[in-house]
Amino acid sequence: MLKKNNRITKNKEFDTIFKSGRGAYSQILGIKAVQTDKETSRFGILISTKVSKKAVVRNRLKRQIREIIKQKLEKILPGRDCVIITLPQIKEADFAQIEEAINFCLKRLKLV
Repeated sequence: MLKKNNRITKNKEFDTIFKSGRGAYSQILGIKAVQTDKETSRFGILISTKVSKKAVVRNRLKRQIREIIKQKLEKILPGRDCVIITLPQIKEADFAQIEEAINFCLKRLKLV
């Protein structure tokens, strides 16, 4: 689990990131990011029911994404708010493919 100061929880914060953030997408997920004046980077994860109707599958994907972000948190530039948006193809991906997609999007947005 990410620490509380590294999580985005409010709908208003999600909306501002979607409106003014830059995005990068891979085959299975996308990341939208915006620069803030905070000392830490914060993350939010969106997994729609289009990915899977089963909450078990969606929660497993969230746990995997959180673990990848937790490992990369030290390398990510501070002061960024990011939302990770999953696409339906992520259902067939394994942990290594998800990690590779997150790395690709973070490098594309120049957050690493």
